[in-house]
Amino acid sequence: MKKFFKIFLWVLVAAVVLGTFVFLYRNSMGEKTVYSTLRPETGTVERTTVLTGKIEPRDEIEIKPQISGIISEIMVEAGDRVNEGDVIARIKVIPEASQLSSAQSRVTLAELEVKDAETKFGRDSELYSKKVISREEYENSEKTLHKAQEELAAAQDAYKIVREGVSSLNAKESNTLVRATITGLVLDVPVKVGSSVIQANTMNDGTTVATVADMSKLIFKGKVDETEVGLLRTGMPMEIVVGAMPDLSPMATIEYISPKGDDSSGANTFEIKAALVLDSTDGLRSGYSANATVSLAQVNNVLTVPESAVTFRGDSTFVFVRTDSVPEPVFVERAVETGLSDGIKIEIKSGIDSTAVLRGAIVK
Repeated sequence: MKKFFKIFLWVLVAAVVLGTFVFLYRNSMGEKTVYSTLRPETGTVERTTVLTGKIEPRDEIEIKPQISGIISEIMVEAGDRVNEGDVIARIKVIPEASQLSSAQSRVTLAELEVKDAETKFGRDSELYSKKVISREEYENSEKTLHKAQEELAAAQDAYKIVREGVSSLNAKESNTLVRATITGLVLDVPVKVGSSVIQANTMNDGTTVATVADMSKLIFKGKVDETEVGLLRTGMPMEIVVGAMPDLSPMATIEYISPKGDDSSGANTFEIKAALVLDSTDGLRSGYSANATVSLAQVNNVLTVPESAVTFRGDSTFVFVRTDSVPEPVFVERAVETGLSDGIKIEIKSGIDSTAVLRGAIVK
C-alpha cells in the first residue's frame, strides 16, 4: 500500500512539473496576432453636422398696453386665434392724484372763462342791438365765448381721459382697450383680471398682456460650434427632425448666421436661423425641440476605406498594405493622401488603388 502511494505521489509531481513547463513554454512563444483584410471601395463620403435647437414662429409679438392701470377683463386665452385689431383685454385706469387734480383745476378755470365770456357777450349783444358798439366789437365778443366753450370741452375731455382713460371724442380707439397688432395664435396670456399693468416707456419695457404669433411662418433656431460655423452658408438646405413628431422631417433653408459668438454655455457657439418649408403647420407648437442635419461637404465616386484602417501620425496618414500571404500575411506601411471623412469612411486621394489589400482590425 505504501509502495502504491509513493508511485502515485511521484506521478503527480511529474505531471505538475510537465504542466508548468508546457505553460511557460507557450507563454514564451507569445500569442499570434491575426488581422482581418479589406479592399478599398468606390463610394460617396458626406460630412454632416447635427445642430440642436427649437421650432419657433418667425413673428412672435408681445402685446403691451398703451396706458397703465388694472386689467378689468380678458377676452382671450392661450390657443385662441385672433385677427389684427381684435380686443384682447380691457384696462381700468387708476389715475394719479396729481394728474387728476391738475385736470380738474383746468376744467374749473375753463368754466369760469365760459361764464365770464357769456356775461360779456350778453352785455355786448344788448349794446349792439342799441347801436352803442360796433359790429366788430360784437363779433369779437362772440368769438371769445366760442373759444372759451371749446377750451371747456377740451378740459372736460382731458379730465375724462385722466380719470377713465377714455376720450369722449373717440371712445372706440380708447387706450383702455388692448388690441392684437397681428393676426395669429395666442401663445400666452401672462396676466389675470385684477393684475396691474404699466405702459412701455423709456424707463421700462411695460407689462406683456399677451403673446401672439403667426404660426404659418415657422423657423428653426439653433446653435453651431465655432469649428463648423465657417462651413455654413446662407441658403444651405438642412433636414429637420422634430422630437415630439418623429414622423415629420421637413426641410429648411439657412437664412441667418450670427456674426457674434456666444460662450455662455461654456463652448463658443453661433446662432443660426432657418426657414421651414412646410405644406401645413398643423400639430406644430412653438418651442418644440428639434435637430437639424446639415451637409457640410460631399464627394462622389471616390476611393474610400474605413477610417479605422488608417493610421494618423502628425500630419501624415498611413495604411498597411499586404505584400505577401505565404506562409503568413506580410503587411507594409504605406503613406496615403486622405480627403473628406464622415467619421466612418475616409476618402483616399492617392497612395493606393482599388486592388490593394489592407490590414483591418484584429481578429480575436
